[in-house]
Amino acid sequence: MTEQFVHLHVHTEYSLLDGACRLDQLAQRVAELGMPAVAMTDHGVMYGAIDFYKACQAVGVKPIIGCEIYVAPNSRFERSGGQGPRTHHLTLLAENEAGYRNLLQIVSQAHLEGFYYHPRADVELLSDHAEGLIALSACKQGAVAQAILEGNYAAARQQAEILRELFGADNFYLELMDHGLPDQKKIIAAEVQLSEELGIPIVASNDVHYVRREDAEAHDVLLCIQTQASLDDPNRMRFAADEFYLKSVEEMAELFGEIPEALSNTVQIADRCNLELSLGAVRLPHVEVENGYDVTSYLRHLCEQNIEKRYGTERPEVRQRLDYELDIIDKMNYSGYFLIV
Repeated sequence: MTEQFVHLHVHTEYSLLDGACRLDQLAQRVAELGMPAVAMTDHGVMYGAIDFYKACQAVGVKPIIGCEIYVAPNSRFERSGGQGPRTHHLTLLAENEAGYRNLLQIVSQAHLEGFYYHPRADVELLSDHAEGLIALSACKQGAVAQAILEGNYAAARQQAEILRELFGADNFYLELMDHGLPDQKKIIAAEVQLSEELGIPIVASNDVHYVRREDAEAHDVLLCIQTQASLDDPNRMRFAADEFYLKSVEEMAELFGEIPEALSNTVQIADRCNLELSLGAVRLPHVEVENGYDVTSYLRHLCEQNIEKRYGTERPEVRQRLDYELDIIDKMNYSGYFLIV
């Protein structure tokens, strides 16, 4: 039995109408279970990152900020009719500040450039922003797992090699999940084989969607709201088991005791993830100004130019207001200030 385990695949309340983990309850439960860290990997978004970070710090748990992103099969710019080509999932974790910034870029561009039913990234975007990120092959909607379920082991191997190349040999893991579902047994066996053949490490996770087992019913209601279905509908989308909760070290060891490295690797990954955010500090980009100006005097210069462009004539009341606002800026010594004149 492993002495420790860290959950690296967790959907919080910010996986809207899919995750049912309240941030404070999640962090408190992790602390109760004696786990040193926990990851946040919401579907395609990072809205909850700062609140998650604060909630974990409040109870002495290391926060690992991540995201389970959607990856387009080709270019993120491609669109097609109907549901379009199927996207695949990929779990990304920020190892450091560079990884956090890159994850922000990936998620932002997935929304701005790749949104089609979901915010989608692609290989190009991942390649440009891979530094500082640790990637896990995700749930059965991941590219590797999907190829396995389709009976195409060669394609699964190819997808694993592509992801290893993208993120680096030390930064990509084959992700194993076991909620007692038949498909997952097939995926586990094939991914263990891939690990042996390709030397890609494996890691266990539990695809957490709610904090405790008894929360499964509430989560089921969320899914009904999401899909506009009734609890009485036998054909509605639902999770096939009540196993998607924050399991204890002992429960995870019972599932993966025969693959101890899958458990110990969770702790190794957590040890590598050391993102520290400076909250409350103003962090503004450096602004280049013309010779002879500092930031404040250049702002005054631009504002005065704009007064002339907008009004064409002298406007004493506007000039008076401008002087008042700029005097405040001078006293604050704060360049991150915007004026509309």
